Amino acid sequence: GVSGAFTEKNITVDSATRIELSCRLDNKYSHLKSLQVTWKRGSETIRHINKTPNSWSIQLKISDNSTLGSYSCTLKSKEEIGAMFHLQPKIDGKEKPIISYEGDTAVMICTSGYTPISWVWYMTNGSEQIAIKDSLLADKYVINRISANVTHLKILKVTEEDDGVYWCEAAFELGKSKGKLKLKVLSFMVPLKPFLAIMAEVVILLTIVFLYEIYSKKKEKCA
Repeated sequence: GVSGAFTEKNITVDSATRIELSCRLDNKYSHLKSLQVTWKRGSETIRHINKTPNSWSIQLKISDNSTLGSYSCTLKSKEEIGAMFHLQPKIDGKEKPIISYEGDTAVMICTSGYTPISWVWYMTNGSEQIAIKDSLLADKYVINRISANVTHLKILKVTEEDDGVYWCEAAFELGKSKGKLKLKVLSFMVPLKPFLAIMAEVVILLTIVFLYEIYSKKKEKCA
């Protein structure tokens, strides 16, 4: 890391597991002596092991929400350097924007390698995330849990107002995690624009040819 700052790393887990977090001193800091090494979860100091003269590790059993969170290692001498690890559950949403046309049905999918306890869908309204609950479903939204690990959100008869960002949130024993999805709603005029542009060019060309022929005939009569 950089002196006085923390290098940060996000780590996602999708089931109970054992992991090892390790901090290794970069060669450019080999001049530092008598290092005081501290590992913490939040503000709580935890025990670590010295793997090599220049690396320090902790071993964790991730079994429930209490073992998730932020872990840090701090190395102090004349300088202070460190690293921060953020442990969080994993959830997968489709990264590429979902394209749909006005009046169509848009389908968004979220999956998880680990079975969530429950799923919740949200839509973004400005800076707020609004849960899509039963009261909002009616004739607009349909939520299906296709399998224990897969959820679908269907938006019926999409309009331009449906364009935007949606979130699926999965609740695990390890905590909660969200996946981000984008919906892009297009008008049916969009795919027609290139065709209309070509037609316009053809019309202009035919008009020029027609006018040229009229001009040529008038010129011949005058001659």
